[in-house]
Amino acid sequence: MAQPQSPSDEQILLRADADGVATLTLNRPGSGNSLSHALVDALSTTLRQIADDADVRVVVLAANGKHFCTGHDLKESIATKTGDEKRASNAACNAMMQAIVDLPQPVIAKVHGTATASGCELMASCDLAVAAQSARFATPGVNIGFWCYTPQVALSRAVSRKHALEMLLTGELYPSEDALRMGLVNRVVPDDELDAAVGALSATIASKSSAAVSRGKRSFHAQYDLDRADAYAHVEGVIPEAFDTEDTKEGIAAFLEKRPPQWRGK
Repeated sequence: MAQPQSPSDEQILLRADADGVATLTLNRPGSGNSLSHALVDALSTTLRQIADDADVRVVVLAANGKHFCTGHDLKESIATKTGDEKRASNAACNAMMQAIVDLPQPVIAKVHGTATASGCELMASCDLAVAAQSARFATPGVNIGFWCYTPQVALSRAVSRKHALEMLLTGELYPSEDALRMGLVNRVVPDDELDAAVGALSATIASKSSAAVSRGKRSFHAQYDLDRADAYAHVEGVIPEAFDTEDTKEGIAAFLEKRPPQWRGK
């Protein structure tokens, strides 16, 4: 199990594990937690480690400082001169975002301050998002003559087409209430209740069967982009195997016997 780290460790990504919840904290507060190449690499490496960690049942993605994440590190983006270099850095970041979707464990974004550009993409890639009331969201590429190309991928899968295009076309900062209305976040809570709200949500999910949750998350994403008939065909294929797992049998027995289930993660 990973040991808790503190900002004094001078790590750009901190990890702390407790009660089945791994909290990953972006720790570049001086740059608004912008996604430098090193931070993208650190996230990718840590996500790979967590994917194989049976002790982790939920992941929380948080940030130190004033902002959740303000997007790519523009100084690095400008310094990346050649087309091949730009493609490689974009591919690395895209793979990291996809790793969040593919992770067996559910990921909760804990958002405060601003989540803009690829920072908005980062939180939109997470399975769930809880935002502080003062949080703000934007895909502001058009404000500097550039379209938010990669952020649009996660954004357009998190909200409706018209809401996504409104954010992409205006580049404006949207308050947390609008993010909730659009479906970009699940909950908005007073700033001083953000820790407690995320902690309670994490604990609830961590109390479930990790096997059922991981299979369910994988199935949800697999059927999401299918048409209705193919989606039903998908679930018809996975139900028999899932129904025969140890945790499902235990869960049904516990329900019938009116006792708490003893999950085995299988």
